[in-house]
Amino acid sequence: MTSSGRTIVLAGATSAAGLATARALIAAGAHVVATGRSAERLAPLAEAGAQIEVADATAWADMTALAERLDAVDGVISLVGGWRGGGGLAGQSDEDFAALLPALQAVRVTSRAFDAQLKASDAGRFAIVSSTAVLKPLAGGANYVTIKAAAETWARAVAQGYAKAARDAGAALRAASVILRVEGGLDPDSLARAVVGLWDAPASELNASVVELTAA
Repeated sequence: MTSSGRTIVLAGATSAAGLATARALIAAGAHVVATGRSAERLAPLAEAGAQIEVADATAWADMTALAERLDAVDGVISLVGGWRGGGGLAGQSDEDFAALLPALQAVRVTSRAFDAQLKASDAGRFAIVSSTAVLKPLAGGANYVTIKAAAETWARAVAQGYAKAARDAGAALRAASVILRVEGGLDPDSLARAVVGLWDAPASELNASVVELTAA
């Protein structure tokens, strides 16, 4: 079982990490659907061979419409991120929190919009990118780590949903929700390798797991 032949959605793919992941998946034989809000910023992904979709990963209408257009989906990787921090607890402004919130919104929206397709796949994979900061939160990063911790909680709830659905159907677990956690700066190539590797192990081993990524 590999990522070859899989249809994989990269939600919010216009970063360097998104491009690296798209290239690695395409090289492995996957069909990549890359989303972003800007056609211009999606252009490098199209050049790499991805199907590009101008769609907001935080918007329910956009993601459900995309899910309806795709016949089958084997993976969804939520890549919406960002960093705002510093200034101690007093520096954790409402504006910064609002700027970070889309990362959580994308996790919520994409997991729900593609839930049925990932459960229907013989190897559905949902993954988010988190940070080891959730293990040791600092006052100066309280906004950021709160968003990441909430996203991890949501991803674990997704994992429980996959397990329950399989159990209720009396079937083997085929879908897995995975947390990709990095310490320090994210290395795009490390993320790309981890995503490609999500299809190298069975769902029973991956579901609700945390994969540590090499820092940049």
